[in-house]
Amino acid sequence: MRTYKIAAVSATVLFSLAMTACGSSDSDADAAPAATMAPTMAASSAPAMTSMTNFGPGCAAVPTDPANAGSFQAMAQVPVATAASGNPLLSTLVSAVKQADLVDSLNTAEAVTVFAPTNDAFGKIPEADLKKVLADKKTLTSVLTYHVVPGKLTPADLAGTHKTLEGDELTVSGSGEDFTVDGSAAVICGNVQTANANVYIIDSVLMPKS
Repeated sequence: MRTYKIAAVSATVLFSLAMTACGSSDSDADAAPAATMAPTMAASSAPAMTSMTNFGPGCAAVPTDPANAGSFQAMAQVPVATAASGNPLLSTLVSAVKQADLVDSLNTAEAVTVFAPTNDAFGKIPEADLKKVLADKKTLTSVLTYHVVPGKLTPADLAGTHKTLEGDELTVSGSGEDFTVDGSAAVICGNVQTANANVYIIDSVLMPKS
């Protein structure tokens, strides 16, 4: 486990800056009806993936009943922290966000992209190290804000280097439906829509470089 450097800026300031900087959002994503959020696995002969299509093997674990709070349709109607709370893949992340007092900041952010580690991703971290991070609010805030990028990134925009709210940059490589973040975390369910964010569910926890 790496040694974490505590970010010197509070989560409130980070998200305030993000909300100012993120004036441009994916208007198509915001305007599309909730029915378009159903998971879709495009065949190779199908048209190019649209900005609203979910992709990746992890999407199969997302509830399909629109009445379920964790379904794609339900998540699209609420802000990102609220949406994550209904997703069965993200309960550990939700607990960490609550521990860091970031729920309101995430829910009120104008437009962001969130790389959301699954429960299994947190499970890769030694238990003692994970407990230590969860108990240190400043370190936890640094780690969590490293997973958030200003602006709603569609799959077409995803590859490249992006500055995070923590302050460091993360790098996404890949194309189509195959993306890796910082060389190790694979996107297992991509382009999940919420009211104010695009979410890419990943299989490893990202760590700030500084």
